Amino acid sequence: MSPTGPLRRPIPQRTAGWATAAASTLQRAGIRPNHVSVASVVTALVGCGFLVVAGHADGALRAVALLLAALCIPLRLLCNMLDGMLAVEGGLRTRTGELYNEVPDRVSDLALLAGAGWAASSVTGGVALGWLAGSLAVLTAYVRTLGVSVGCAQQFGGVLPKQRRMWMLMGGILLSLVEPLLGWQPGIVLWLTLLVVALGSALTVASRLGAISRELRARG
Repeated sequence: MSPTGPLRRPIPQRTAGWATAAASTLQRAGIRPNHVSVASVVTALVGCGFLVVAGHADGALRAVALLLAALCIPLRLLCNMLDGMLAVEGGLRTRTGELYNEVPDRVSDLALLAGAGWAASSVTGGVALGWLAGSLAVLTAYVRTLGVSVGCAQQFGGVLPKQRRMWMLMGGILLSLVEPLLGWQPGIVLWLTLLVVALGSALTVASRLGAISRELRARG
């Protein structure tokens, strides 16, 4: 029985004029999908670095570090979209493409969420919560690829798939900028954000496992 469902993560922006123009420009410049995949993880690691700096700074330095970390998130997601466009629409698939497509994504998830934990380190359990949220985010992807390995459809949905949790993290980072104005403890916004991401990722794992189980039972 062949799996049904989307073979690629649905991204509405993929068909936008600016996205196709950007992918075409990169292709003409000789940029390959694997290059963009590597750039995505480098961007995420830079964002992680800024979050760690934010966890050890205050005042203007913390604000600048948070802003730069927030900027790294849409840049990382842009790279994630463009590498697929170059590979599929641009016809530049490689034998190692799947490795470059998956591994940098998992490293990026873990780096950004663990980094957010360091930015919330002034709150009890902040660092541990960051690692927990990052681990659960990686687990959502593991379950998706596990489903594919047993012949089931790709499971891109759930309560908190990648794009949604990254935009939520970005929102939490930006909202952290107002903590001093409201007299809140530094890091409390990111602590709460990571808690929501961890819970949402756990529910996403459960829903994807449920969908895979139903598909396997249907084969009987």
